Amino acid sequence: MKKVIGIGNALMDVLVSLESDAVLDKFSLKRGSMSLVDDVLQDEITDSVSSCEKTFSLGGSVGNTIRAMAKFGSSVGFIGKVGHDDMGDKFCNALTELNVEPFVLRGVNPSGRCLSLVSKDGERTMVTYLGAAIEMSGEEVVADFFNEYDYIHIEGYLVQDHNLILQTAKLAKECGLKISIDLASFNVVEDNLEFLQMLVRDYVDILFANEDETKAFTGESDPEVSLEIISTMCEITVVKIGLGGAYIKCGDEKLHVGILEAAKRVDTTGAGDYYASGFLAGLCQGWTLRQCGTLGAIAAGKVIEVIGTTFDESVWDEILVLKNKVKEEVLLF
Repeated sequence: MKKVIGIGNALMDVLVSLESDAVLDKFSLKRGSMSLVDDVLQDEITDSVSSCEKTFSLGGSVGNTIRAMAKFGSSVGFIGKVGHDDMGDKFCNALTELNVEPFVLRGVNPSGRCLSLVSKDGERTMVTYLGAAIEMSGEEVVADFFNEYDYIHIEGYLVQDHNLILQTAKLAKECGLKISIDLASFNVVEDNLEFLQMLVRDYVDILFANEDETKAFTGESDPEVSLEIISTMCEITVVKIGLGGAYIKCGDEKLHVGILEAAKRVDTTGAGDYYASGFLAGLCQGWTLRQCGTLGAIAAGKVIEVIGTTFDESVWDEILVLKNKVKEEVLLF
């Protein structure tokens, strides 16, 4: 079985169930976006939704993906940076308990956190204070981290530090790893377009993105057109189209994979992260693209039924039953 190491922002998630979208207007937050803020502004936004229900969990985009892959039985590791604080300790301990090999550095600032504002329809708007996570530098990522790993999954949100992503990609290639990336958010793509296009063209083997992100990346509103453009840059391209499923292309093979219909659409936080977890878990086991896409759809379909990205074990039991059906090709979308 192939092994995946992820690199991303080590964050704690604070999920807020909004009573209305008024807070988005108040702070000029674009619905569905991710904004980087300082701790003062994040605290101000948090205070403004103090009456709303809140849920806490381990977070970070690639952190979500890697933790879910561990539950799928994949061999995984995680590179990130936290503070010298209780939150950082909890983050590290949680990785170990989940059988994720930790390569966690310690920074000067407090551990980062992501405030996820969840609208009534499940759409989430994220306000992130990176804290210690943003202190991670390219020079701190060393070849020893990549021993025995086959893939590295890079968080698109790390694009706030071009040198970190570029140095990591170069070193990973030198160590023989294939590179996977999730474009993360359309506004992140818009703000870093030229750099991301270069990165994908020169280093990336596997790319995950949704419709908004591919539109920002290619300038094309048709996701199938974007798929064709991006597929000329990397080996495997996955374009997620929400309730429409996903388009997947590898070389001359192109297919559409549907969705697992959610019993209830509560919170879309982590849906893309979990899709990547299922897809990469299948890929590590040598599955077909349709099997990989189906497992991704199952993971994404289950995570939107809960607030946050943490399941009860009973839900994981259900997911693993479905995984076996995918493996046996009894269940394919």
